[in-house]
Amino acid sequence: MDLRVVRSEGAYRLAGGGPIDELANSYLGHLSVRGFAQGTVRGYAFDLLNFGRFLAERGATAVDVVATDLFDYLDWQGRPTPSAGAKVVSVSARRGAAPATMNRRIAAVRGMFEYAVIAGVRTDSPVPAGRRATGLRPKARGMLGHIGPRKAATGGRLVRQPRRLPESVEPAEVSAFISDLGSHRDRAMALAMVLGGLRAAEVRGLRLADVDMGLRRVRVIGKGNRERTVPVDGAFFVEVAAYLHAERPKGCRTPECFVVLRGPTTGAAMTEAGMRRIFRTHRASSGATRVRPHRLRHTYGTELAGAGIDLLVLRELMGHASPETTAGYVHLSPDTLAAEFAQARAALR
Repeated sequence: MDLRVVRSEGAYRLAGGGPIDELANSYLGHLSVRGFAQGTVRGYAFDLLNFGRFLAERGATAVDVVATDLFDYLDWQGRPTPSAGAKVVSVSARRGAAPATMNRRIAAVRGMFEYAVIAGVRTDSPVPAGRRATGLRPKARGMLGHIGPRKAATGGRLVRQPRRLPESVEPAEVSAFISDLGSHRDRAMALAMVLGGLRAAEVRGLRLADVDMGLRRVRVIGKGNRERTVPVDGAFFVEVAAYLHAERPKGCRTPECFVVLRGPTTGAAMTEAGMRRIFRTHRASSGATRVRPHRLRHTYGTELAGAGIDLLVLRELMGHASPETTAGYVHLSPDTLAAEFAQARAALR
């Protein structure tokens, strides 16, 4: 059974006759109608594809699924992925999915089954509710809150995952990587991340009309279609100007700023696969192995937070929906902690 994700008429769909194809495709269409970003719908499609493969191995359908199957699904994801016939086995193939990946896939499956209940395919959702905190009950709100019905928890994570600080990249490594890039277009895309904090999808979706060369600002449509205006350092606009003058195909009518420069798709908007290929190639040739698109964005946030920028401003610049996400960038370096500790000890003597 060749289960896969396909893109048809601009929409992502599951194909191959899997056990949840019909339900999943209906749900993905529902997300598109609700205005979810194409990148989000694509991510949901691949997460549901993974769940479909699990059910296919068990010979089960969406109607058959019970709560214990979801815990079996977590166990299935945690198993090492075999590399059949491969002479070189990647490190990632030796272990199962990361906790964050498991929780993300469960969130996609939960959304699909909640949609199935609304659509009348099932009477209830089989996905267990994750515990959001320590299990302590929140205080009842209002004068009569203690007698009102409690709302059942429907979200939360099923797998405990470590809380990690945003991972940034050292300036020397960023410089080595950007210097190794072979075109003004590629350097402009990398600089948009490290000097403007843009996500990779936001860089690919950036339109020519969104780039204000005079005011040195870019208009960004981020997650949830939230719009923000971001000032960017002049080095980015220097590379953009050179790219538009010398590299972008003449007469190209693509609204996106960054396009394919050669090959059969010349002039088409830069794709996710194309951007991944650029980063993979130049990580190897520059020796800057830790550089990733999102780490460049983290570097931007970490440096601004370290410089003392107001968190509300940083949140707006980075397009975070939650202030907790922005607060993750405010952490002290080991050297700062040691210096503050030494100063406090000296004051006590």
